[in-house]
Amino acid sequence: MSSAANSPAIVLVDGSSYLYRAFHALPALESSKHQPTGAIKGVISMIRRLQKDYPDSRLVVVFDAPGKTFRDDWYPEYKANRPPMPDELRSQIEPIHEIVRAMGLPLLMVEGVEADDVIGTLAKRVAESGQSVLVSTGDKDMAQLVNEQVCLINTMNDSYTDVAAVQEKYGFGPESFIDYLALMGDKVDNIPGVAGVGEKTAQALLSHFGSIEALYKRLDEVPELSIRGAKKLPEKLEKERENADLSYKLATIDCDLDLGVDVADLNPAEANAEALRHWFTELEFQTWVDELGEGGAGEEPETEYEVVTDEARWQDWLARLEASELFAFDTETTSLSYMEARVVGVSVAVEPNKAAYIPFGHDYLDAPDQLTEQQVLGALKPLLENDAVLKVGQNLKYDRSVLANHDINLRGIAHDTMLQSYVLESTGTRHDMDSLALKYLGRKTIHFEDIAGKGAKQLSFNQIALEEAGPYAAEDADITFQLHQSLWPKLSASEGQRWVYENIEMPLVPVLSEIERRGALVSAQQLGQQSIELAGRLEALERQAHDLAGGPFNLSSPKQLGEILFEKLGLPVVKKTPKGAPSTAEEVLVELSHDYELPAIILQQRALAKLKSTYTDKLPKMIDPQSGRIHTSYHQAVTATGRLSSSDPNLQNIPIKSEEGRRIRKAFIAPKGHQLLAADYSQIELRIMAHLSGDKGLIQAFAEGRDIHSATAAEVFGVELDAVSTEQRRSAKAINFGLIYGMSAFGLARQLHVKRGEAQSYIDLYFERYPGVADYMERTKEQAREQGYVETLFGRRLYLPEIKAANGQRRQAAERTAINAPMQGTAADIIKLAMLAVDKGLREGGLAARVVMQVHDELVLEVPDEEIDTLRQRIDGWMRNAAELAVPLDVGLGFGDNWDEAH
Repeated sequence: MSSAANSPAIVLVDGSSYLYRAFHALPALESSKHQPTGAIKGVISMIRRLQKDYPDSRLVVVFDAPGKTFRDDWYPEYKANRPPMPDELRSQIEPIHEIVRAMGLPLLMVEGVEADDVIGTLAKRVAESGQSVLVSTGDKDMAQLVNEQVCLINTMNDSYTDVAAVQEKYGFGPESFIDYLALMGDKVDNIPGVAGVGEKTAQALLSHFGSIEALYKRLDEVPELSIRGAKKLPEKLEKERENADLSYKLATIDCDLDLGVDVADLNPAEANAEALRHWFTELEFQTWVDELGEGGAGEEPETEYEVVTDEARWQDWLARLEASELFAFDTETTSLSYMEARVVGVSVAVEPNKAAYIPFGHDYLDAPDQLTEQQVLGALKPLLENDAVLKVGQNLKYDRSVLANHDINLRGIAHDTMLQSYVLESTGTRHDMDSLALKYLGRKTIHFEDIAGKGAKQLSFNQIALEEAGPYAAEDADITFQLHQSLWPKLSASEGQRWVYENIEMPLVPVLSEIERRGALVSAQQLGQQSIELAGRLEALERQAHDLAGGPFNLSSPKQLGEILFEKLGLPVVKKTPKGAPSTAEEVLVELSHDYELPAIILQQRALAKLKSTYTDKLPKMIDPQSGRIHTSYHQAVTATGRLSSSDPNLQNIPIKSEEGRRIRKAFIAPKGHQLLAADYSQIELRIMAHLSGDKGLIQAFAEGRDIHSATAAEVFGVELDAVSTEQRRSAKAINFGLIYGMSAFGLARQLHVKRGEAQSYIDLYFERYPGVADYMERTKEQAREQGYVETLFGRRLYLPEIKAANGQRRQAAERTAINAPMQGTAADIIKLAMLAVDKGLREGGLAARVVMQVHDELVLEVPDEEIDTLRQRIDGWMRNAAELAVPLDVGLGFGDNWDEAH
């Protein structure tokens, strides 16, 4: 299933589609004043459900604007068959619009175009930025928009449509859907189509030809097809060609409109509780009225927030902090970069709805007198460095790192509300404070942009007036304190989740902070040289591409590339874009590269250009001028399964398979007198599979130290272990890892380049040889259905709201996640436990070696030359003993002057 179904960046609601469907499908409800309400109830219910199902996604609602559109100019008979809108429906439109606006959702109606075109344009813009889109609609024509980033959902019948669903239902992909509509026409919209071509004929033609263009070029092949009336069909098609062209034009959703609004500005506003109460009362939706009374739309609590600028009040607050069992703490700083940031004020809270902000670094014109940094941080330092004085914060790793810039080592980190929320439910919401306040406290908080502005003119915190900065900062501490009070009992209710929080996530905060601040040493000289060489190779590849194309063109332009490949060179069209143009996406070029040279050159050029822009050009610019190192940020509360992610730079994505990627790793170097040590868990997820499944064959293979892929090949292909061929081992490796990730026979067949039946036989043989794995998969799916979640070996949970979905594709995707998540999550837990064990071992052993990077299942350390032999003996044990499984953990160790050598 596409990621769009899990957490799309944006949900585009086809309001006009649901308006008619709700009106015709639901009972004819009306209020006591005889106001029709059925369509209102249906549309708003659908939107409310989408808000609940996708709480982390932006919702934008789109309706048709009144009046004619550009299609009426092309074809005056367009939609001429539609009856006029019934009065009882017309009277419900304005209330729906008003309620949507009161809900705080962006509502778009663009004159002269249809809602479909607005949605298509928005979907394209979001998808082009690499984000996922979910279009909520009941209109089948929207299938032309579907691609890897864009999926559809129809909440009226709970059907979900991605690329595979279109292929399965129609026999062709979304790229052929406009052709389908053009051939069979549309009676509702009065699109003529080709007379005599119905649904089945259109499907059969497109399954064979792929497009109308190809069909008309090869009309002589039509009589040979197994289609009723095939012999007379070419004549009909030729006669109706003008109608086919017109129908194609009418059916095509315009995805390149100038909407007069930026997608980035389509953000939800605060709901207007008063307006919602008015409408729900007027329309007699009593349940919704009651919900407003119970939810966060009620009155905000009274707060006592103080800006402390004199010594006496500061001493009062210090006394409160010293006497408290736990206090909330937050820093306000000059930068989001933890290496650059300086603290300009701190906020604290020891009870709900009461907090203080103590500024000392606001330096705007006419700023009032404040305490000094020494008065505030100097007095706080003994408390902040005291393990016995417990603190709670929101993302305290950042605060700890910034305080280190002031020579303060934050200790006594007892709780972090971001991590409490993440461990409680990793995918239930975003874990920033504003989102958590709304979800758990019903509180709408002051956003940073509200007081600092946006974009290039945004102020840094030291420039913000204390009248605005004070309430914002104090609220941060207060909300953090209240979030802890709300989240901690929920987290404590689950023994496993509490264990993960207390023994993995919280202890990791200072360890990650130290790794980030330590940074990794890279050679700007090596990267600069590689950039120069890559530039030369890119120029050579561009010349080669131009020679093959017969002239110059922009390799980065999909339009120009498409013209060269498919019009000038006549390469076969593999798939089309939603607009009907031949696709030049990566998977298309990969397929074409097997037989044609130019697509292979384009792929090579793209890969090298990405390496150059992302790494060899960028990494040298990210070297901190003070430390001379690169400092990434590790994120604990991002991935669903518990794995760490990193950014600025993303160390997790540096390539390892290509020669150029490995060369980038060579630029990560050890300082003089040191070597890099890479310690990597081998096949950890397969070992976890053996443990969780309890399969005797897998456990025995690992216990005997056999190569697991060769062992699987011997079992599946029925040969002796020493007779396993390289090809058989490769196939077994694909099976081993494919089954972990829920790969189907179809997916395995594509990867191995074999027929689907052969791939299925491999899977069947695998389960026959390892029956414990099949039992584990069924057992896990059943457990997920019963309790709604799965757990790692240590108790980390992943909730699966789609596990009981009526839609088969969504349910199957949740089942695949249920099987995979315990393995991925347990692997994530183990590498985190290993980081803690290694950090503890190094410190207790008085060793100078330190971890500088964590990447996937690997730790990278800088080791003084004199400690190499000691580390070689000890780190293997620390990592092996991080967890106890039914099979031994295997750790690969390597030393070298750079990361590539060590790996």
